[in-house]
Amino acid sequence: MIIADENLERYWIELLRKKHHQVLSIAETHPRLSDPEVAELAQQHKGILITEDKDFGELIFAYGITNLSVVFIRYDQPEYHQIENGLLEVVEKYQYQETPHFITISKNKIRIRKI
Repeated sequence: MIIADENLERYWIELLRKKHHQVLSIAETHPRLSDPEVAELAQQHKGILITEDKDFGELIFAYGITNLSVVFIRYDQPEYHQIENGLLEVVEKYQYQETPHFITISKNKIRIRKI
């Protein structure tokens, strides 16, 4: 399952759903959860968390949250089309992997780190 953080643009949720992915949107179902609560929910659902919030990098690397894969997307709004394929490829490849990863997707690069 894909967990869409509350700050994730609606565009990405709709794109993933259009491609037949199951997406739990925090904004729709659990608004105003704290970042640690969002991480816990994603862990409970064994999902991959997609966010635009760089604070999740701190939660993962500074506070040692484990058993959670995070996709952090960085872009300017006109760049949607430039990272769509990268996001879809990452979701396909990493959403069911047992080993957690922190993945950053930007206009010209995908960076993948095992946690």
